[in-house]
Amino acid sequence: MNIEEIVRKVVEELEKKPKPDHSPKKQESETDIVPFSEEREKGVKEPHNASAIERAQSITPARIGIGRAGTRMRTASYLQFRIDHAAAQDAVLKDVSDSFLHDMQLHKLETKAQDMKTYLMDLDAGRQLSEDSVKWLQENGDMGMDVQIIICDGLSSSAVEANVKDLLPALMQGLQLKNISVAKPFFIKRSRVWVQDEVAALVDCDLVISLIGERPGLNTDESLSAYMIYRPTAKTVEADRTVISNIHQGGLAPVEAGAHLSELIGQMLVAGCTGVSFARKNSLKS
Repeated sequence: MNIEEIVRKVVEELEKKPKPDHSPKKQESETDIVPFSEEREKGVKEPHNASAIERAQSITPARIGIGRAGTRMRTASYLQFRIDHAAAQDAVLKDVSDSFLHDMQLHKLETKAQDMKTYLMDLDAGRQLSEDSVKWLQENGDMGMDVQIIICDGLSSSAVEANVKDLLPALMQGLQLKNISVAKPFFIKRSRVWVQDEVAALVDCDLVISLIGERPGLNTDESLSAYMIYRPTAKTVEADRTVISNIHQGGLAPVEAGAHLSELIGQMLVAGCTGVSFARKNSLKS
C-alpha cells in the first residue's frame, strides 16, 4: 500500500467520526428548571379513615397525612419543607425594597441596629431610633395627631410587601371616615414592636399602631401583626398593648384587617386605653 492509499484511508476514518460540538457551553450558574407541584400531598396509603385526614387537611396548613417512605418523609414533602424553610429565611434576611417604599410613599427611618446580626442579637437596638431618624421625625413628623401609623419590617419583610399595599389604604380610609386625625405613615427598618413607644413620645400622638412582620414559619412567611398602644410611658408593659395577628391572605385578609383595625382604634380612643384595660372595659359593657 503506497502513501497515497494510506492518507486516503485515514481521511475516510476521520470523516466517519462525529464532529466536535463548538456551540457555547452552558454557564455553571445556569441550572435546569425542574417543575415541582406545591399541591398538598395525600401520602398515607390505604388510611384507616381517609375522610378524617381530608377534613384535617382542609382546616389547617400543618403537615398532616403526608405519609412516609420507610422512616423518612416522602420526597415531595421533603422538597416542600425545604422550599418553605428557604422562604422563611429570605423573609427575615432580605430588605423591604426601595421601590415598594417609593410606591407606597413611605419615608424610611432606621433603628440603632445597623445590620441584621445586631438586630437579631441585640433587642434594644431594634427598639430605639437612630439619631438621624429621631432628628428627621422631630423636624418632619405630624405632631399632635390622634393616630400615628408606622410600618415595621420586624422579622418578615415579605409580610410587609404582601399585605401593606391593601391594608394601609383600608385602615386610613376607615379612620378618616370616623373623623380621626391620622399622621403621615412612615417605615422603620430593622425595628421591633417597642420602637412605637419612642415614636409616640416624639410625635405626641394619642395612639400609635405598628404594622410589623411576624416571625415566619413553615406554613407562611407573609403573616403581619398590628400592635396598638395608647399613650405609652416608661412604665408601659406588654399587657398594655393590643395585638391583632395572623394578617395575610390565608388568615385575616389585609383589606378586612384594615376595616377591623379602624373600628377597634375608634373604640380605643374613646376608652382612652389599650391592652388588658381595654379588654376589661369591653367585657364590662357586654
